[in-house]
Amino acid sequence: MDADEVWQAIGTQRTALADLLEALTPAEWERDSLCSGWTVKDVAAHVISSPQASIGQVVTAVVRARGNFNRCMFQEAKRWSARPTELIVADYRRLDGSRRHPPGISRLDPLVDVLVHTQDIVRPLGRTHPMPARASAAAADHVWRRSFPFMARKRLGGYRLTATDVEWTVGDGPTVEGSMGALLLLLTGRTASLSELSGDGAGQLVETR
Repeated sequence: MDADEVWQAIGTQRTALADLLEALTPAEWERDSLCSGWTVKDVAAHVISSPQASIGQVVTAVVRARGNFNRCMFQEAKRWSARPTELIVADYRRLDGSRRHPPGISRLDPLVDVLVHTQDIVRPLGRTHPMPARASAAAADHVWRRSFPFMARKRLGGYRLTATDVEWTVGDGPTVEGSMGALLLLLTGRTASLSELSGDGAGQLVETR
């Protein structure tokens, strides 16, 4: 995907997530997400904080977290989610087409964020949201290439991951097959999609879960 296609996919997914969030009840906003210790509201606020974070805010957040990445992400999510839900949804409407992102990351990071975190929100709520295969493949390539923060190649390099809905394969070893979206969740450390995968490797992953 070229740059315009990536940003178009990000905007489309932000709009879809805004539509979903707008329909949530107050209780659903406070439900646990797939991210341990994060509520649905925390995750939603985190996703749309990307185009709003300035260099100064990022530096301050890193210092506040004493350089710990996970602590930094958690503290910033809590800070952004302290606002009313109406303002969070309004941010999505206002920034769905924004191409801004924090320093030090690429345009593919907001794509990974909105695709994966939407699933972190909808799955615990018993809702569904389709993951576009081509955009998910671009996000998966990015996750696979980068060692941090998901360490996908270290964790899964001993398996052959193959998508069933788009041409995409990485790794070498026992086969793990599934939709591109399900594989993207696996690559980013989620176990929620394990039941949607097949192959000898998928069985091994379930056993070591």
